[in-house]
Amino acid sequence: MVKVIVAGATGRMGQRVGMMLKRRTGLCYAAAFEAPGHPAIGRDIGEIVYGEKNGVAVAESLEAVIDQGDVIVDFTFHTASLEFARLAARRGAAMVIGTTGLTAEEKAELAELARNFPCVHAPNMSICVNVLFKLVKKTAAVLGDGFDIEIIEAHHKQKKDAPSGTAIRLGELAAEGVGRHLSECGVFSREGIIGPRKPGEIGIQSIRAADIVGEHTVYFAGPGERIELSHRAHSRDHFAQGAVVAAAWLAGRENGLYSMFDVLGLGDF
Repeated sequence: MVKVIVAGATGRMGQRVGMMLKRRTGLCYAAAFEAPGHPAIGRDIGEIVYGEKNGVAVAESLEAVIDQGDVIVDFTFHTASLEFARLAARRGAAMVIGTTGLTAEEKAELAELARNFPCVHAPNMSICVNVLFKLVKKTAAVLGDGFDIEIIEAHHKQKKDAPSGTAIRLGELAAEGVGRHLSECGVFSREGIIGPRKPGEIGIQSIRAADIVGEHTVYFAGPGERIELSHRAHSRDHFAQGAVVAAAWLAGRENGLYSMFDVLGLGDF
């Protein structure tokens, strides 16, 4: 039985992860924590998530519960996630990180920390989105420079980062497919008299509105035709389900930084 610790346990994603844990055999909800001072501290997480007690009280820090579980599942905030990763590296606890918005410096530090603990980090835990990642890179490689690449993403108005981590990863993979780097060709906003589109640009535009869970569309537009590859999330459950699958897969793995491609066996797809 793999014992799971849930970060931000009473948040949107924390509660969905808790629900997925209840539905999956081989995993148990071992511990939950929130930020210090959170009003849910001390309450039974089962009562919050399931409507019935499960005997797990919400703690005020990861440090208070890290010895109670095997794998930490985290969908909180990028700076908090890195703090949790530092503690996990010191204690050797495994970690699944679905948090987006990590800076390049934070990603580099996470890769270094993962030498001391097993960690799955992905900008999107959805199985279908990870298939989309593969399709976008392959499509870009086949179509080449003759097609313009544009990405539009839409999320709820409470989302803190833009563009989404998923949109950025789609842009990175599309750029790799045509032999470029997103850092050199990415365009994240357009305004005013911008002139004709520059060759090789990859545009990423963001929409924030109401309760949109998550939508991503990649356009490959050529002369007289285009391909659109899209993913639309109808609920957060598939993100949580992917994280739970990753937690089960990660238990007992060697130290290192893994992706959902590793979890899903998509490396050679």
